[in-house]
Amino acid sequence: MKYNRILLKLSGEALLGEQEFGIDNRVLAKYAEEIKAVTDLGIEVAIVIGGGNIFRGVAAVEGGMKDRANADYMGMLATVINAMALQGALENIGIYTRLLSAIKMEQVAEPFIRRRAIRHLEKGRVVIFGAGTGNPYFTTDTAASLRAVEIEADAILKGTRVDGIYTDDPEKNSDAEKFEEISFTEVIQRNLKVMDMTAFTLCQENKLPIVVFDMNTPGNLVNLLKGERVGTLVS
Repeated sequence: MKYNRILLKLSGEALLGEQEFGIDNRVLAKYAEEIKAVTDLGIEVAIVIGGGNIFRGVAAVEGGMKDRANADYMGMLATVINAMALQGALENIGIYTRLLSAIKMEQVAEPFIRRRAIRHLEKGRVVIFGAGTGNPYFTTDTAASLRAVEIEADAILKGTRVDGIYTDDPEKNSDAEKFEEISFTEVIQRNLKVMDMTAFTLCQENKLPIVVFDMNTPGNLVNLLKGERVGTLVS
């Protein structure tokens, strides 16, 4: 396998499916099957999922909410809802999971403890990290980068609806060209939006590769881990 321990970053918006709001259980089930195919190969999987399908702190502030910190905490709680939904979908198909939250809520999740998270992974459990970093003003991209570094993941795999990184938005510009591989430095020079700068810099400083790929194409995740050319590698 190309990587033995991964952190999979999923967007909350992906869970919308064809809906305008909430969680599409068909998308959850599809993602769970893709993740199971990876765990069946013996790969250790940790997951960070956003909360944009339910609530986004930045959007709330732009819409008139004055307290950014409070809005961000609301967004963190939204990620826990998504994490619980994904946990349920995974356990429905027989995958052992653990949900670890950066905000204490013992009734639904374990508190995040680095050594405990690593031990769960070593035992073959899928570990889902909820509530971001537990601090306002940080995105779930930053949470993904931070947790990946803490658990010593081999790479961050960022599942999106686009099949990699392009010179421009491929949904708006049909002439946009895809990168098969690109360096951290070139991403910055070209001002490409892979992750927010805090998250991206954290990966760069810790030499943690990022792979951006289309999570909605069946088999992409497994093929990527088998070493096939899928998505775009930032290294």
